[in-house]
Amino acid sequence: MKSFFKAAAVAAAIAVTATGSLAQDWTPPGPITLMIGFAAGGGADTQARLIAEELQTRHGWEIIPENVTGRGGLNLANEMNGGPTDGTLIGIVVTETLGYNLAGAADANMSPSDFTGITTTAGFQMGVVSQTSRGWSSFEDMIAAAQAGEDIRFGAMSPRLADLAFLLGEAHGVNFNIVEVRGGRAVMDGVNAGDLDVGFMAGIQRNGVAAGDLVNLASAMTEPLVQTPDAPIFPDLGVPFGGGGEFLIIAPAGLAPDAREALSAAIIDIISDPETDAGALIARAFGGATIISGEELDAHIQAGFDEAGALISAVSE
Repeated sequence: MKSFFKAAAVAAAIAVTATGSLAQDWTPPGPITLMIGFAAGGGADTQARLIAEELQTRHGWEIIPENVTGRGGLNLANEMNGGPTDGTLIGIVVTETLGYNLAGAADANMSPSDFTGITTTAGFQMGVVSQTSRGWSSFEDMIAAAQAGEDIRFGAMSPRLADLAFLLGEAHGVNFNIVEVRGGRAVMDGVNAGDLDVGFMAGIQRNGVAAGDLVNLASAMTEPLVQTPDAPIFPDLGVPFGGGGEFLIIAPAGLAPDAREALSAAIIDIISDPETDAGALIARAFGGATIISGEELDAHIQAGFDEAGALISAVSE
């Protein structure tokens, strides 16, 4: 999967070279509202605002950032649904918003077809992480502790990840004490403080792992972690689903094709350039841009929604 993303990024970079004039030819008919599905001041919010600033600098488009948070991006999706299709309304969420969160919300009354994917920007390196001082150097060590009767407090920052933790425990005959918290920072703080024994972290653990304070016990994805490639992946641990995902720029369904192409090309150009503040942040925090766009992105979003339905069914059995 990781090589696919790298290949997609190369293909997208070539596409930008070929179609870069699109962003120059297209002009939004008014200011562009950029809904941000994350709390102000965090890394995701900063990424979005840096992209907005560079769009304004490069193209002269007026971008109005607006934080619309809550329910894993569903509040943003609900507010965006049925909005203008001329490129003046876009938003940034995670692929989980149009996957598990839509599939699992009985009151959502929406589907991926209600939105137009513009491009992804960066992916998550989702790991199962504990403090080194906990004494576990491998996933097997954690399972052995659980099987010996220890109460393993497992931090998860979304219902989807809580479901994955449940399936992980079920696959190994143990019951984790799953604790849902708000955001990856809260998981890391809980693990570092000893309030959690282990938890999902989506790249935020990188510096701690490099320093030897944290350990990636497993890749919570269907592909290995870049930092710890020898850590087992979820399918090898009996869970046929992954906890990875990407940041995703979307618009209402029916976005005009010229607007979609121009916005996609302009954003890809920015996030692929490490000389921009946005590109530098993505390189530093996420290991570089993860770019999926066009029809490939449409299929990727639908596949995430379909997988979410299968995950929900598996937990319900």
